[in-house]
Amino acid sequence: MINQKSVGLLVSILFCVPMVLSAASTEKIRNEKVVVVEQALQPGEIMTLSPEHPSVVVYLDNGAIAKSGPIGKPQTTTVKRGETDFEVQGAAIKNTGAASLRIVRTEVLSNGSAVKWGREGLAPDYDLLFENQYARAYNIKVTAGKTEPLHSHKDRVVICLSGAELQHEMADGRREVATLKTGEIVWRKGVTHIGHNLGKTDLWAIAIEPK
Repeated sequence: MINQKSVGLLVSILFCVPMVLSAASTEKIRNEKVVVVEQALQPGEIMTLSPEHPSVVVYLDNGAIAKSGPIGKPQTTTVKRGETDFEVQGAAIKNTGAASLRIVRTEVLSNGSAVKWGREGLAPDYDLLFENQYARAYNIKVTAGKTEPLHSHKDRVVICLSGAELQHEMADGRREVATLKTGEIVWRKGVTHIGHNLGKTDLWAIAIEPK
């Protein structure tokens, strides 16, 4: 097991700078399955992920990063808004760009499951981003005025990149307002429904379902 002290030392060595943690972070969700934090990294700042649990990272801005794991050399790359990555315990991300970089990190608290969900329940237009023993993540895009066919979600984190006026029609005929605002991060329970985008803006969201 990698402890916090070891991770911090590793990050400092790999990045060849004193370890700096961003103060601009806000906890959005905490329950028995996940801890979700939104964090803004300034140029040169480093975010160290949990040494105990893996995380799913969603980038809210375009930018440039250097990324390291518990072993191996740092990898420098560019990231795009909406990019979603699975990160192992103890990984670290440094903002190597010239502007602030907003990141949402979802720490998955369970030990995972060998059960494979695949595209089970998902609407046809959803883009499956990844699935492993810890989580399934997918991209949701619903154009203005569109109605989705009946589909299902499991308990999930929803990160809204482009908000819309939404309504869900449940299997029993009930209708519920489900509007999301740009930048909103919410926890939603599993459901089977028909989705309606009633507004004039397209919905874009990332869903992360912990196992």
